[in-house]
Amino acid sequence: MKKLVILAAALAQLSFAAAQTAPRARDLGVPFDGTPGPLNAITDVEGVTVGHKTIIKDLRGGHAVRTGVTAILPRGEKTLDKDVFAGVFSLNGNGEMTGAHWIEESGFLEGPVMITNTHSVGAVHEGVIKWRIKQAGPDASGYWWSLPVVAETWDGDLNDINGFHVKEKHVAAALDKAKAGPVAEGNVGGGTGMICHEFKCGIGTSSRRAGGYTIGVLVQANYGMRDPLRIAGVPVGQHLRNDRIFSEDDPTAAESGSIIIVIATDAPLLPQQLKRIAKRAALGLGRMGSYAGNGSGDIFIAFSTAEMDKGDGALWRLSRLDNGALDPLFLATANATEEAVVNAMVAARDMTGNEGHYAKAIDHEALRAVLKQYGRLAE
Repeated sequence: MKKLVILAAALAQLSFAAAQTAPRARDLGVPFDGTPGPLNAITDVEGVTVGHKTIIKDLRGGHAVRTGVTAILPRGEKTLDKDVFAGVFSLNGNGEMTGAHWIEESGFLEGPVMITNTHSVGAVHEGVIKWRIKQAGPDASGYWWSLPVVAETWDGDLNDINGFHVKEKHVAAALDKAKAGPVAEGNVGGGTGMICHEFKCGIGTSSRRAGGYTIGVLVQANYGMRDPLRIAGVPVGQHLRNDRIFSEDDPTAAESGSIIIVIATDAPLLPQQLKRIAKRAALGLGRMGSYAGNGSGDIFIAFSTAEMDKGDGALWRLSRLDNGALDPLFLATANATEEAVVNAMVAARDMTGNEGHYAKAIDHEALRAVLKQYGRLAE
């Protein structure tokens, strides 16, 4: 029995390693609109760093840990010292993003954005505060005041979610590992145990250049039914139906997952403009076949890394784009969101998890065949 547990854990780690070097959607010939940045990732926005901590363990009695934490730092190492303007939008609110009320009130994001599983929000919230205290002295008020932003999606099918396996050390690891450059996708970090459109899914990212600025998107995708799934406008879900998790007559078959979308930009935007940007992520999600079902938590946050210059005393000097110049950024957000979700699906690998539950990743060759059938396979 012990040998079987060790073997299962080793296979899970191999799945994680594969996700680190997985092909991306464009590598398979999936066509997308718009021009990505050099990394085609949220880290194309200068200063943004991303860190993952993946937790994979096999326990006694068939229990398995398939979860983790993902950290997005808007200004990298300077995140705790320099706030960013931000806006949030809830397409459907059956989910959680802590700190959203203060962002709505103040217009500022003060610290990182963390993503994990639904039942680990509290642990990550506390872990971020403890990490903050260890990093530097108190703020101007004399306290280590923190109201962290922690978002979640449900991984209870593959993960022993009620085992509360995310700890302070995992939160610190995700934050300490945050870096610029390529971003691991699929079965990593908070996305380790996630499923979307009844395929194994997880973390995905993409970017676009528009209007002289960059839009970067990162998703933790855990939403959606199979049949409505569309990729590059093709009804892929109606063709790849053999491994659906739900049967057609299953009364529990409803969109009950969630997706967290984090949008970064270097465009000089005010909080209300960033909220407008966040809303446009819903359009990219809709292209995928999501209808934001009653049980889905679809919550989005957008922030700007543009510099804010403080003048004399309490006076700040700001630059901002005119509202009339936002259309290219709106389109870039929708395009990057769509590609980020597909990247999450393509990067993911088959996973066996808690109590033997299994999620199969989308078959790359089958996807290519359907796209070719509809004349949508890029050369």
